[in-house]
Amino acid sequence: MPFDSDTSRRSFLTAAGGAAAAAMAGCLDSGGSGGNGSGGNGSGGNGSGGNGSGGGGNGGGGGQSGGTLTYARGDYPSNYDPHQSTSGEVAKITDQVYSHLIAFVPGSGGKLTAGLAKDYELNGTTVTLKLRQGVKFHNGEEFTADDFKATYRRFVDDSYQYYLGKDAVSGEPSGYASVTYSDWIKSVTVNGDYDLEIELKQKYAPILRNLGMFPSAVLSKKQIEELGKKQNQLGKNPVGTGPFTFEELDDGNQRVLLGKNDDYWKDGPYLDRVIFTTIGQNSTRAQAVINGDAQIIDGIGAQASKQLQNSDSASLLQKDGINIGYMAMNMERYEPFRKKKVRQAVSHAINTKAIVDDIYEGFASQADQPLPPNVTGYNDSIDPYSNDKEKAKKLLEEAGESELSFELATFSNPRGYNPSPVQTAQQVKSDLSDIGISVKINQFSTFSSYLEYTYAGKHDACFLGWYTDNADPDNFDYVLLHPGVDKSEIPEGQDWVSFDTEGYNTNNASGWANRKFMDLTEKGQKTYGESERKSIYQEASKVAHEEAPWVFVDYAKTLRGVNQAVDQSTFTVTSINNPYLESVKLKQ
Repeated sequence: MPFDSDTSRRSFLTAAGGAAAAAMAGCLDSGGSGGNGSGGNGSGGNGSGGNGSGGGGNGGGGGQSGGTLTYARGDYPSNYDPHQSTSGEVAKITDQVYSHLIAFVPGSGGKLTAGLAKDYELNGTTVTLKLRQGVKFHNGEEFTADDFKATYRRFVDDSYQYYLGKDAVSGEPSGYASVTYSDWIKSVTVNGDYDLEIELKQKYAPILRNLGMFPSAVLSKKQIEELGKKQNQLGKNPVGTGPFTFEELDDGNQRVLLGKNDDYWKDGPYLDRVIFTTIGQNSTRAQAVINGDAQIIDGIGAQASKQLQNSDSASLLQKDGINIGYMAMNMERYEPFRKKKVRQAVSHAINTKAIVDDIYEGFASQADQPLPPNVTGYNDSIDPYSNDKEKAKKLLEEAGESELSFELATFSNPRGYNPSPVQTAQQVKSDLSDIGISVKINQFSTFSSYLEYTYAGKHDACFLGWYTDNADPDNFDYVLLHPGVDKSEIPEGQDWVSFDTEGYNTNNASGWANRKFMDLTEKGQKTYGESERKSIYQEASKVAHEEAPWVFVDYAKTLRGVNQAVDQSTFTVTSINNPYLESVKLKQ
């Protein structure tokens, strides 16, 4: 998403609503059997079920059970309803409180495993799930298929008595309602207490992954009914089946307090309590974990990374991320960008290697296509655009363009995929001046106002980035570069479309509407064979690289700071979903 997990990285979905098509996600198993389910078997050649080995660690190592862990983050939302938010900060909490039908194996980069569904199968347009028995919500109610049906209807069914958005009191569902469910699901059928059947509108390969995404958390039907018209209150006291119970929303101190769920259906948790506290500045947050005021932190830039690397009391943990940072060129607003050779010239002129090596200080690698290297369909035959300013000048000449000038919009605060946005913008300005292009930097002080600006298509060019929801290639290609409109809406011979076109996916910040790329991404959605899907997305990557709707900048590492009080053998750094704290132990 054009946003990282530290603040509102998913806020595009609120703005785009149903126009933002499919969002998905992924994550090392730190040991332990987790659940005892058999996982999906994917029979008939169409399935893509998990291995059923369970997720999370077994709490092994030299740690002890008990104690309180403080997790410091950068922002403090006050509503923890997974249906009303697109914020990664919210997901950090809801992923502790709730469980999902299907889960991601921690640290695996997207491998699926059994969740509340001990067995699952995708066959054609039908998903069948057999649910676990004996799982209890924090309110004491037993989990059944009716809970998922009520959860689903609350999120997407406007005929449901407790539908979000039905009146002014209940609030509004986030755009994830369409992205996760309603764009793809035709119906949900309950066949007894522990059997579910989901019928799809079309073949849709990422559906199992969608069921593991944070907005797919399973809510308590009893709580939904008890709240009645006051559905907006659920986020103040969420009730799930996850490893930790929601104890207190401490607005005064910007903290969320969670307690151990003694009836958790998996191994763990081992901590008695988890406190999520808020520290806005990256460097201050790093100092907190060094001092022991926090035991785990995220949202770490280059400066904070150095603090941790120089510390004797805390460690910097790294993992290859599943993300991309890029500069989108808006073809609707700035006419020269409609010429492929101009876009290629810009891509050759900008020294992305200098950006990742010098500005991002090696905590990222050069990007060369929309998909990161650890996602199915990444094309390893593609290389980053060479930094060749003579070639860039020649391309501009061939395009019949000279003395170009455009605005580059940028945010101010560091994000995981762009830890130094202003310095990066200055590098771009300097590089492009060398080939005769003048750049005016338009710097925004808040990320929310920045997103409003870019979603409205007011930028000539802008920096954005995306953290995966489910590690599926569709989560990048379709979500970020498909215009979301029918090809009949695109004038013949044109490969861009206006932002005000009915149904336009405003997450496509370039306005790019390439028919071949659209055909490939749509085909990829309906293809279940892994080898065939891989080939489809590799071809799509070639098209995107050649057409250059973006300057592909970087793939960033996932970074976490961990105090020596934590038994690191029980904590897994993940690039999908949020911290897996159920397996974590503190040292003796």
